[in-house]
Parts: sequence; C-alpha cells; structure tokens
Amino acid sequence: MKLARAPSIVREGVAETLSYMDFPREHWRCLRTNNPMERLNREVRRRTRVVGAFPDGQSALMLVAARLRHVAGTRWGTRRYLDMSRLREPVMTELATAAA
Repeated sequence: MKLARAPSIVREGVAETLSYMDFPREHWRCLRTNNPMERLNREVRRRTRVVGAFPDGQSALMLVAARLRHVAGTRWGTRRYLDMSRLREPVMTELATAAA
C-alpha cells in the first residue's frame, strides 16, 4: 500500500494534535474547533447570496467589510469566546511554585 509512512506520521504528530488538552477541560471544545470563524463565514455567505451577482469585486468587498464592521461594533463581536480567568489560576500557581 501507499500508506507505509502513515503510522509514523500519526505517531510523530499525536502530541501536537492533543496539545489542546493542556488547557482546562471547559476550553477543549473551543480550542479544537473554529466555530466563531465558521459562523462569520456563514453570515458573509448568506449576505452575498442575497445580492446574487456583484458588479465588481469592490462592491463585494464593501459588503463583507460592512458586515465585519457591524460584528466588531456589536455585542456579538465583543463576546468572549474563552473565559481567560480560568487560565490565570494555573499560571499563578506555577509562578508561586517556581518562586519557592
């Protein structure tokens, strides 16, 4: 078969693939997926389908930029995807242990 190198590639990359598990369990789903980016892509796709055909690339870019500005300026754009306060606790504990 042509998959002779596949097991070695999987073995070499398993640590990198599972690196998200070093973070608190509550963050795992958020770290291994890109749901916020996918949500934004779906929103842009939906808006561009409504328009249909754009006269030029500049008008399509203006529509996407307007939507991104709206998202950045509303509550949806400022919502935290991860609660970073949970990450401070282990870091503070490590710093205290290292100082002792």
